[in-house]
Amino acid sequence: MRVFKFGGASVNSADAVRNMAHIVQSHLGAEPLVVVVSAMGKTTNLLEKLVPGVSSETSQLRQQLESYHLDIAKGLIADDQSLVAKVRSLLQQFDDTVASLNPVADDYNYNYDQVVSYGELLSTTIIAHYLNSYGISTLWADARQLIITDDHYREGRVDWEATRRACSKHLSAEVLQKQGCQVVLTQGFIASNNHGTTTLGREGSDYSAAILANCLGAESMTIWKDVPGFLNADPKFFHNTVKIRQIPYNEAIELAYYGASVIHPKTVKPLQNKGIPLFVNSFVTPESEGSAIGDFHAISPETPLYIFRNDQILLSILPRDYSFIAEDNLQVIFGLLNELGVRVNLMQNSALSFSICIDNNPQLVGRLVERLKSMFRVRYNDNLQLITIRYYTQQVIDSIVVDRPVLLEQRSRTTEQLVVPAKAGE
Repeated sequence: MRVFKFGGASVNSADAVRNMAHIVQSHLGAEPLVVVVSAMGKTTNLLEKLVPGVSSETSQLRQQLESYHLDIAKGLIADDQSLVAKVRSLLQQFDDTVASLNPVADDYNYNYDQVVSYGELLSTTIIAHYLNSYGISTLWADARQLIITDDHYREGRVDWEATRRACSKHLSAEVLQKQGCQVVLTQGFIASNNHGTTTLGREGSDYSAAILANCLGAESMTIWKDVPGFLNADPKFFHNTVKIRQIPYNEAIELAYYGASVIHPKTVKPLQNKGIPLFVNSFVTPESEGSAIGDFHAISPETPLYIFRNDQILLSILPRDYSFIAEDNLQVIFGLLNELGVRVNLMQNSALSFSICIDNNPQLVGRLVERLKSMFRVRYNDNLQLITIRYYTQQVIDSIVVDRPVLLEQRSRTTEQLVVPAKAGE
């Protein structure tokens, strides 16, 4: 069994879905292919604004959500009223869900998961219907019945034993043989607990695919991207990128942790534990060779790798009485970060302050700063960029920083990280 994952860019239009169907058809084999799909295009960004209490322009945004998905559905299969009915039914469920939620700040993480999960439900409903019409026997599977997490909303922690049992129950060889399907189509990013829907973290569809690959004992996993493979830098920032042909598991874990956009930070470990290779291929040129992550001795070719995180905030937390930052202070700070679900991208401790670099999520940062100010003095800078350079040289660092002031810096033998003001337009 193999697992494929298609992201939002690969299914952002009717033509894109047709291209995906062609790729899937060309890889059909004796065993069903498990296909994990994200929300279409930028749907998740739109749905984030529809979480209760976030935006006042909900009517217009709701209309955009409906028009976008109905246009794709009609573009795939003209005059198919059954597909239109399925989409409208899901949108009605979405409306009912939003109406049932309490728009208070303390419920934001829970509300987020209940609302944003509809992106994947809509995309897979449309695509499963199209694949069946295309002649590919497809079983639509609800990821909320397959992946079980705890109550940590927006960053659900997988209950591996419960997830393995669920996968065995719903996707065992016997079940799939009885279904007689060629493809199992399910959602990325979403899961469930005893109280409803959870999510696995932003861009978590890669992780979903890795969880299923681990639990199903897949022979391989492939991520289909709009780039030719794992590049040493984001082509939006660099023109002369280098494709990395082979990447050891541990190296890929490091790069994903630092923010490499090709894969989600948690993706590689479940694959490494089972020795499952991960391939990064292009859906633009699917016949070309991509990149492989696996049990390799070294990265090839070895070249500087650049990772950029934009829209960052640097918080400096200081005791009110000018005492040292000690273990009890750090315990309080980390407890608060965990409670609010704030992910730290970089941290640094000194005698008198503790600094963290985090994503600028207005819904969470404001609450974090308010809670911290009740116990500490807090200073912050915004509109920042976190730059990570793997296999750096001083010349490479200087060429990236240029004349920008460095607000925070960490350096190891192989990795340099810098927090600097963002360039104009970034």
